[in-house]
Amino acid sequence: MSPKYKLTYFNGKGIGESLRWLLAYSGEEFEDIRFTIEEWPSIKPTIPYGKLPVLDIDGKKASQSVALARYLGKQAGLGGKDAWEDLQIDIIVDTIGDFRNELTSLNLRHDKDEKVKAEKIEKFAKEIIPFYMNKFDAIVKENNGYVANGKLSWGDIYLVSFADFVSTYIARDILAPYSNLAALQEKITSTPKIKAWIDKRPKSEF
Repeated sequence: MSPKYKLTYFNGKGIGESLRWLLAYSGEEFEDIRFTIEEWPSIKPTIPYGKLPVLDIDGKKASQSVALARYLGKQAGLGGKDAWEDLQIDIIVDTIGDFRNELTSLNLRHDKDEKVKAEKIEKFAKEIIPFYMNKFDAIVKENNGYVANGKLSWGDIYLVSFADFVSTYIARDILAPYSNLAALQEKITSTPKIKAWIDKRPKSEF
């Protein structure tokens, strides 16, 4: 009998969306528990390490988004065939983490001045996005249309799902200008089970 999953995260895409996509890809039914940022202070004390997302697997709580994505990816048969191939996937995912840190440092959610917020986004779009996306685009080109090992892995789903969040968050498609990344995005989002999830998921601001 397959595990019963329950995912707890904010009512948004963020770093929880890759887990939703991986569960959908695997054909796994899961409870999608969402709450608002305003509700977080009262819920935080009940969460392991005070961090989200949390994935319940047969009633056992597990946390840390990348560790969870790696676990679900391997459960879905999307890991590497050996330690070297796993390393190639991890390199990309950890680099996405560096990109995420750049976005987090903007602290956009707490900006009250819309002009300042727009200026931060514009600088991010001109300097940070091209730095990372050009590198990812070249890597995808070299790897037969994927981020690692010349084949589909959980790293591809992780990249495209996180880009989907960033594109919503800053209101611009960050993959569209890069032909190889745009092609990868199309492959992932048109995968039937992921597409079905995208079509039915709740609307959110981020």
